Amino acid sequence: MPNKPFIADHPLIQHKVTLLRDKRTSSKQFRELIQEITELMVYEATRDLPICDVEVETPLTKTVGRKIAGRKLAFVPILRAGLGMVDGAVELVPSARVGHIGLYRDEKTLKPVEYYCKLPGDIHEREVIVLDPMLATGGSAVDAIGQIKKRGPKNIKFMCIIAAPEGLKALQEAHPDVQIYCASLDECLNEHGYIVPGLGDAGDRIFGTK
Repeated sequence: MPNKPFIADHPLIQHKVTLLRDKRTSSKQFRELIQEITELMVYEATRDLPICDVEVETPLTKTVGRKIAGRKLAFVPILRAGLGMVDGAVELVPSARVGHIGLYRDEKTLKPVEYYCKLPGDIHEREVIVLDPMLATGGSAVDAIGQIKKRGPKNIKFMCIIAAPEGLKALQEAHPDVQIYCASLDECLNEHGYIVPGLGDAGDRIFGTK
């Protein structure tokens, strides 16, 4: 039974997603919005991180506080659009390691083609959050998570900003143990495999390319 996806309904996230969709939004603004939304999403995705009690001395007295326990996190963006989410993620968790998985979508088959994979050496000791702004057909996410699972991480989560029902279904069927976080679940994919209403090609809008 797949985990129920987390669909963010926070007003700040929804406001920023609307600005992100606007075709008039510049690349600079688009990158800033991606980073801000990612920070808000990471806050939700890390809610269940293990913590432990530690003693700390304040200017007045000693007390017991709480800190994140264990090896903490690794963020793995799917290249290239996932790079736009990294700064927001590590802003909240600066001690996290960052891996990279390079995939591109074959324009004819819409299938992912892998060209790069570099993950932290101790990933088997870490919680992993895979980053990609768009979950369209789901092919890239399914393949990337499959590659990461071969290294035996403690746990894997997937975070995107816009998801299509088709991609969500594909990812849940392939990896029912992976918790999915997204800011918006859109209507569908069009005949070219783009999410509708979506926001266009996230990579092109982040990096100002066509």
